[in-house]
Amino acid sequence: MIKHLVSVDNPILTTKTEPFDFANSPCDVTQLAMDLIETMNFYQGIGLSANQVGLPYRVFVMRAETPFVCFNPKIVMPSEELITLEEGCLSIPGLIAKVTRSKHVKVRFQTPSGVVVTKTFTGMTARCFQHEMDHMDGIFFFDGIGRLKMEKAIKDAKKRGYNYDGLNLMKHAIA
Repeated sequence: MIKHLVSVDNPILTTKTEPFDFANSPCDVTQLAMDLIETMNFYQGIGLSANQVGLPYRVFVMRAETPFVCFNPKIVMPSEELITLEEGCLSIPGLIAKVTRSKHVKVRFQTPSGVVVTKTFTGMTARCFQHEMDHMDGIFFFDGIGRLKMEKAIKDAKKRGYNYDGLNLMKHAIA
């Protein structure tokens, strides 16, 4: 079932999610995984965390040859090598900003069946994993960018037809 994205000013997006408890599952795990994948595909995203659809669970999905679901993900070892690229987000469409992230990440997560998996990701998969981890920690991709970059991102979003006046997005920028 396709879920609705919460608005960018919803407090769930700035609240750290709690670990998903497989022993006392708050919902049907398989259904949750399928709903997140279907929702990500519907909104044409490359990743989607549960809190973006109002669910407080530490789980996200990522697009790949076969989309996969990560429960209770952790970055075990980020690379020291960094790369800066433009990012956007389903939660705040039209806003694009350059973000510096680790080029590679060694990660650990649980599959929908609870199996613990350790993998190393690079490229867009590594970037997406880090972006979704930020979501689950209550962090937006644009948190901490400079004021001038944030002003430009907001102005460019407005040119694309997205008006974020009244949301005080500048509070996320640093001087």
